[in-house]
Amino acid sequence: MSRDSVDGRRRHHPVVAAAVCVVLLLVAALLVRHFVTQPFRVPSASMAPTLIPGDVLLTDRSHRGAAERGDIVVFDGLGYFAPAASDGDRYWVKRVIAIDGDRVQCCDPSGAITVDGVPLDEPYLPAGTAPSEIEFDLQVPADHMFLLGDNRADSTDSRHLLGAPGGGMVPLDRVVGEADRIVWPLTRGGAL
Repeated sequence: MSRDSVDGRRRHHPVVAAAVCVVLLLVAALLVRHFVTQPFRVPSASMAPTLIPGDVLLTDRSHRGAAERGDIVVFDGLGYFAPAASDGDRYWVKRVIAIDGDRVQCCDPSGAITVDGVPLDEPYLPAGTAPSEIEFDLQVPADHMFLLGDNRADSTDSRHLLGAPGGGMVPLDRVVGEADRIVWPLTRGGAL
């Protein structure tokens, strides 16, 4: 009987078993990141006070390629928001204001942005912030979205790109996921 056999079975070396476990964990992590959730770090103050620089978000990847009004989404802005961006500037986080055929205007007599003639209630805006200093009146093309940062005074968003390719609208298939929760720092952690 071989030294490596016990009851007729071959014993696996602990290093091999550990290596197999590490590979399986890495594969599982990649699958989770691709299909379930993905972390992103907030790089700017464009979504303050909802999100602040340094916050780490988890995105719900089941919402990939889809969005609804009011959602906070992470999207691939390459060719739209970031025409020649490096990977560090490729992903953006903004709030979806209008989608797929909606008519969005700024602003009504009270100063509110309207979607299909209905004024938006925007309690997430910082105190004293106007919904927009830039006037616009447009219809969002099919399968696209119009996005704004919550910190309108410090946000490059759809309003600033109206004359650019795509007219500031981003295709829905560019949505990486819906921002689901803040996971870091722990003091700000929680669902969005």
